[in-house]
Amino acid sequence: MENKKTTAPNASVGADAGQPSVKTNTEIVSNSRAQSNLSEDEFMAMCRKMDEINAPGYLHMVSHNELLDTPYVGKQAIIDDLLYTGAYTLAGAPKIGKSFFVAQIAYHVSTGQPLWGYNARQGDVRYLALEDDEKRLQDRMYRMFGVNGTDKLRFATAAKQVGNGLDEQLEFALHKYLGTKLIIIDTLQKVREATSDNYSYTSDYQVIGALKNFADKHSIFILIVHHTRKQPAGDTFEKISGTTGLLGCADGSFLLEKEKRTSGKATLSIVGRNQPDQQLYLVKNQERLIWELERKENELWKEPPDPLLEEISHLFHGELTEWKGSATELLALMGKDMQPNILTRKLNVKVSELLSEYQIQYTAKRIREGSSLCLKRIDQSV
Repeated sequence: MENKKTTAPNASVGADAGQPSVKTNTEIVSNSRAQSNLSEDEFMAMCRKMDEINAPGYLHMVSHNELLDTPYVGKQAIIDDLLYTGAYTLAGAPKIGKSFFVAQIAYHVSTGQPLWGYNARQGDVRYLALEDDEKRLQDRMYRMFGVNGTDKLRFATAAKQVGNGLDEQLEFALHKYLGTKLIIIDTLQKVREATSDNYSYTSDYQVIGALKNFADKHSIFILIVHHTRKQPAGDTFEKISGTTGLLGCADGSFLLEKEKRTSGKATLSIVGRNQPDQQLYLVKNQERLIWELERKENELWKEPPDPLLEEISHLFHGELTEWKGSATELLALMGKDMQPNILTRKLNVKVSELLSEYQIQYTAKRIREGSSLCLKRIDQSV
């Protein structure tokens, strides 16, 4: 098998993705079929699919087999086991130390330094410190991190509101600073429309939903600082001010609490769609005003290495940086006895793990003869 160093192909898409509407007359079928190298039966099937998609009541659905036959890249972490692509909320009582906590996150991501032993993937950070001024930010960052600054971390002390200009401002920041990975909004109240003090579930869900949609659209991370309520609650996260719409729409939430306001210790509770629940016990370094990890409530369970992914990673230990071919050819290269469709389904499910744990990008596209696979070693340092 010849190893070719070429550009990786795009991930496979279904026949219903991005295809134009067509009229199925003989002339169009003949011309389009000749250009696309499809058989007449294949092209007619594509036309019927497009007619179905254009129907007013069309509802897109996928089968169990289609799920297994499609590689989906999952949410990527910017801080492993803590913060993933999407929108997260951080809630806590006023003056408890939330701004110091998010400043730590901002600094560690912008410098790529681990936070409490959690690996941070370096990226540009835009910190909307909307309850501060630049002098206060200067004093805080100097107290916490000294004089070692970075241009990857940039601050704003004023911004517009969600649905009233904030989207355009964030779009501008992403285009001006192309390496932006994390946006911090401190606080939510500063960017939501001030229509009433009594927000509904719908309005809470919509404001977080708008920020989540922006994060998902650009594959970035948005961390939104918010407050807790004074009333007691049965569930820890019910202490978040507002309705359950805030927690329900967000991809994850952090809750920072102290037993006593004068205490230097706090607990950080974490829930999310992409990580297990955690509780961290923190203590504030009174000299530098940074939060330090004292202990964890429970150690995270780590999935053991997958033998198949281990074997694939061994292929790239030498000079090989990219491989292309069929599933049958990959099995022959590894000397494995496995059905080709079983191999592709396993890789489709493990595509995110292969990328995050082994820095190997896997893509596949369907061709008439089966599937064409591409494995490419990449640099994930940023």
